[in-house]
Amino acid sequence: MRNSNSNIRPKLPTHIAYQVEDREGQKSFWTRIGGAWTHSDGNGLTLQLASMPLSGRITLRVNQPKKKS
Repeated sequence: MRNSNSNIRPKLPTHIAYQVEDREGQKSFWTRIGGAWTHSDGNGLTLQLASMPLSGRITLRVNQPKKKS
């Protein structure tokens, strides 16, 4: 995703970073820990984390608007 002005980073992250912990016999537990922004040339991401997980894995998901019910 490219910005029309390559010097301005979008206000909202293009991706959301989650810590994902697998639990036996249960659904995985997802905790939002940060965001990522696509570089203006489209060839990378800048990742900003509010915390660093000691276990589990980090998963990046595209930031999509929440569906209204």
